[in-house]
Amino acid sequence: MTKYLGTLVLILFCFSLNGQISDKSFVVKETNDKITPDGILDEPSWETADKAKEFWQYFPLDTVQSKKQTDIKMMYDNNNLYVGITVYTAGNDYSIQSLKRDFRAGNSDNITLLFDTFNDGNNAFLFGINPYGVRREGLVSGGGLNLNGFTISWDVKWRGDSKIYDGYYTAEMVIPLTAFKFKEGETKWRFNSYRFDTQSNENSTWTNIPQNQNIYGLTFMGDMIFEKPLGKYRTPLAIIPYVNLGSQKDFELNEAKTKVNVGGDAKIAIGNSMNLDVTVNPDFSQVEVDDQITNLTRFEVSLPEKRQFFIDNSDLFGSFGGGRDANPFFSRRIGIAKDTADNSIENKIIGGVRLSGKLNKGLRLGFLNLQTAEDLDEQIASNNNTMLALQQNVFGRSNIGMFFINRQTFEDYEFQDPDDRYNRVAGIDYNLISDNNVWNGKFYLHKSFAHNAGKANLSSGAFMQYNSRNWNFFEDAVYIGEDFRSDLGFIRRTDIFKSATMIQRVFWPEDSALQSHSFQFFPVMTWSPENDFLHTDYDLMGAWESKFNDQSEINVSYTHSYTYLFDEFDPTDIDDAIPLPNEVGYHYNYVSLEYQSDSRKRFAYSISPTMGSFFNGDRFSLGAEMYLRFQPKVFLSLAMNYDKISLPEPYSSTDIWLISPKIDVTFSKSIFWSTLIQYSNQRDNLGFNSRLQWRFAPLSDLFIVYNDNYFVNSFEPKYRSINLKLTYWLNI
Repeated sequence: MTKYLGTLVLILFCFSLNGQISDKSFVVKETNDKITPDGILDEPSWETADKAKEFWQYFPLDTVQSKKQTDIKMMYDNNNLYVGITVYTAGNDYSIQSLKRDFRAGNSDNITLLFDTFNDGNNAFLFGINPYGVRREGLVSGGGLNLNGFTISWDVKWRGDSKIYDGYYTAEMVIPLTAFKFKEGETKWRFNSYRFDTQSNENSTWTNIPQNQNIYGLTFMGDMIFEKPLGKYRTPLAIIPYVNLGSQKDFELNEAKTKVNVGGDAKIAIGNSMNLDVTVNPDFSQVEVDDQITNLTRFEVSLPEKRQFFIDNSDLFGSFGGGRDANPFFSRRIGIAKDTADNSIENKIIGGVRLSGKLNKGLRLGFLNLQTAEDLDEQIASNNNTMLALQQNVFGRSNIGMFFINRQTFEDYEFQDPDDRYNRVAGIDYNLISDNNVWNGKFYLHKSFAHNAGKANLSSGAFMQYNSRNWNFFEDAVYIGEDFRSDLGFIRRTDIFKSATMIQRVFWPEDSALQSHSFQFFPVMTWSPENDFLHTDYDLMGAWESKFNDQSEINVSYTHSYTYLFDEFDPTDIDDAIPLPNEVGYHYNYVSLEYQSDSRKRFAYSISPTMGSFFNGDRFSLGAEMYLRFQPKVFLSLAMNYDKISLPEPYSSTDIWLISPKIDVTFSKSIFWSTLIQYSNQRDNLGFNSRLQWRFAPLSDLFIVYNDNYFVNSFEPKYRSINLKLTYWLNI
């Protein structure tokens, strides 16, 4: 296996040397005008500003210029980047989800700007606006290869608004240069913009992007050339204190308490390219609750990070290893622990620091250190959590990364096993992104260190993907030793050697209702090295996927699976149920269908039935989502998942329901109310989460958050809390 991985990494180096095309540019001129971001382009300097123009269609075609064009003008001074946008449309019947900031772009009218300030094709800042002047900002990492490198959870201060006219709308943005990170003396940034136009049913980009590439990918970009080199800028010190008054009651333990928490964050810029984040007694009570899911597997499920402190430059810490099987750092581990009943509960973070950014044009640094509190009643130790990461660009857009992780308890606790006093992981990754993005890949080797750990303590893998217009292929190989541990990581299972192969043929029919369709073959094989490479699992999937010109989709797949159980397993998760016996292999097959309607419509839906065998029984599943928009202020959604598990006697059968209605009301651009209800009989929980947010100043909020949880069968209360939280963003 080592020989195989070594050969593959040599191939990855070779594929890093492909050429890249960038043939569009415009000049960003200096200005002395005072630009008021009211959405009206009436300042005199807009008349002489150069512009990015001649947008290309991305959907439904990628070979013609867009039917409705967009013009983007930019200027700058010592403090700000000014953006003036004119967006031509077929009418004024715009689709938007709500007036809430950080909206989802794909199903509504909006325009987004991408700024690659270090000209490396790996990371970019994102700013967007819609016809109603609602704004969003985000970060793109890893070249924008997939959604793992895309987040709109990042926040920064900037101003902007839009103005609707007959047949077009205009927008103005004033973005402080301190919102970006860049090299002092830089004369150009790589730039692109993408736009969603629901009335003309087209998506368009400034730089022409083939449809087999992501619309937010950083491969195909033009240049924005500054009239004079950018100087050194002093980013203001940001202090973000909070006060939280909370009341909660645990009905199972019959305990109630009221508390007042005070703490906050500080953001300190180090030069033009580094950030130092400091947090003291952080509180995340205002963060949206996780979406519950039905889990029919034997393994833990990964959920996304939503806490703002961990977002900026998160790829520096979280992109090592394999995201599905072997991620050595998963930030959600910090601040969560297991109680004496093996339930996940909050583990208070006392404080910490986070340093991240560019040391020079090619070298990035990430350092994180957080201290969590002890909880003697729940036998939870106080831990120090540290990670150091370095990432050096090589061969254009590729990079080599190294990291060291340390989770350590400094005190001796009687309840703690000596093997759990510390856990350390070190490793190296090579990430390939070819300049034309046809090839991308990864090679990694990680080693863990723990007290009395065995010798099978390595995690390694290799991944390579080929992505062209008509063919898509990848091979992914993963090895995780039985003794490999990463307490701050996400490791679904150990003692595996896994191979995943995907082959896809894509067709682009002309003069058809079909925009594209593809046939895919996707086998996944898993062996157990410690059991003489016993073949423990495989999934053989064949699929047909189709996208229509009206933006609806139909997908059909057939899967043949095999699972060998080392341990007893009850897929129904019923108390006192007889589990399926271990040391037995199970063959089963199922067919899945998925239909997604046109998401531009005021009412949209998706439905996905699955039917077939399951272990030694049968399974029928039905997933559905529905969305209804009362523009621009009310957005209703309903997610439903039903699973009927039928196993032969004496094993259990059950019906599993997960129903999640959600109401989002935006009274204005600064007052938002959302309520999420989640019913899960698998978790025996009916939960209510209601959040009222008033953004009374830029990035400064007053939250009222109400949580209520009940047992499903008896409707008796479990846990209830209400929090009043005030945060204020102060620049010094």
